[in-house]
Amino acid sequence: MILRRANERGHANHGWLRSRHTFSFADYFDPDHLGFRKLRVINEDRVQGGAGFGAHPHRNMEIISYVLSGSMAHKDSMGNGAVMQPGDVQRMSAGTGVVHSEFNNSSSEELHFLQIWIEPKQQGIAPSYEQKRFPEEQRQGEWRLVVSEAGRDGSVSINQDVNLHAGLFDAGEQAATPTVRHAWLHVARGAAEVNGQRLSAGDAAAFEPGEPIDVTGIEASEILLFDLA
Repeated sequence: MILRRANERGHANHGWLRSRHTFSFADYFDPDHLGFRKLRVINEDRVQGGAGFGAHPHRNMEIISYVLSGSMAHKDSMGNGAVMQPGDVQRMSAGTGVVHSEFNNSSSEELHFLQIWIEPKQQGIAPSYEQKRFPEEQRQGEWRLVVSEAGRDGSVSINQDVNLHAGLFDAGEQAATPTVRHAWLHVARGAAEVNGQRLSAGDAAAFEPGEPIDVTGIEASEILLFDLA
């Protein structure tokens, strides 16, 4: 298990946006943290009320948004428009090109969300969009599959051989870890014991195939587990 502590991440403060970068992104460059397998970006973003990312383009990237608190308004050049709440998972395949915007849907409450980029399996595909809701009861004390290549078990589909599981764990709560290959575990909220070590919000850990992954909640926590080829 290789740890990536929250305070080691890159950061940016634009006033309306405070962001932490697990991997190299924009003006933050760390040759030792360019990504993990096909996982390229995990940005933890906090957006002030009424602010957001204006319309901008992307190409050939699988972009996942995961809201932790607040609400986010999405619009794109494919004609999609939706408001995301905690428990919603959104996937946008940029493919040949898409323009989108993401704004805090509240004028006063902070938006806290994760922006995740995954390198696509096939480039040049037609852009597409998908959003699904995964209620707390599906994730409490469980590893719920929320993203997979084939959209298995009601998960959001993605153009890459990646499985993303999400779990909520109270103090002392644990669940059998799903079978994974190369794994990246990210603590989004709270704190948990992972293989005997405390990981708090923003901390992460990488695992090679076959390594055990034992997770027990220390306090109410929200954790993402990526399974990558």
